[in-house]
Amino acid sequence: MNILSPFPLRIFTPVKDSIDSTLQTVESVLASRLSVPYTYIIYNDFSTAENTARLKQEAARRDFQLVNLSDLTDHPSPNYLMVLQRERRMCLQQGAAMLIVESDVTVQPHTLQGLMQMALERPEAGIVASATVDESGCLNYPYQFLRGQENQVIDSRKHCSFCCSLLTPELLRRVDFDQLDATKNWFDVTISHRSLEEGLHNYVLTSLPVLHRPHSSRPWKQLKYRNPLKYYWLKLTKGFDKI
Repeated sequence: MNILSPFPLRIFTPVKDSIDSTLQTVESVLASRLSVPYTYIIYNDFSTAENTARLKQEAARRDFQLVNLSDLTDHPSPNYLMVLQRERRMCLQQGAAMLIVESDVTVQPHTLQGLMQMALERPEAGIVASATVDESGCLNYPYQFLRGQENQVIDSRKHCSFCCSLLTPELLRRVDFDQLDATKNWFDVTISHRSLEEGLHNYVLTSLPVLHRPHSSRPWKQLKYRNPLKYYWLKLTKGFDKI
């Protein structure tokens, strides 16, 4: 098996309020057992002044960098595209992989090392993603369609969610994020498809799941389950959640 040389990681978490769940994410990431150098960045996407102050306090005493997007742009949240573009440039400069851990996810100490190891062992990989589970260990949104395929490595033709996903240096070289559609809010579907178009493989690891509390960072999206008619009305009339 052709195994790549290890590469550094740039790990980031986009944040808008929901600071309690975010800090659980931070604590779990910082407890990771990683064998390579890494940088961990929190991108604060126009949280309230109170929550921004909390993040500043935590950054002063924990080992992560805080980037307040209000210092870089006046574009309203979400600014996911800007973060992806900025991180891709940094990864290319440093020869690093991009590892996204969203603010409603909790990883295990071995999770991030496991994702990196899979990427190293499979040079054809574009994305390596952890499947997501609820508190009972059952596969949940957005990977509930994989129930019955637990404890596997799945070469997926469907898109990978960016809940907890590693984007390899090869994908970052081949896919130019500056060409992504700026009218959209989220880009996991587009980038997953571009990865496949480039001849790369996207792997979902149900053998390496992470705890996911869906949409805790954007509570309005809970309407998708409680009141789907209202959810889709807001999505249509307000232009929210463009994928």
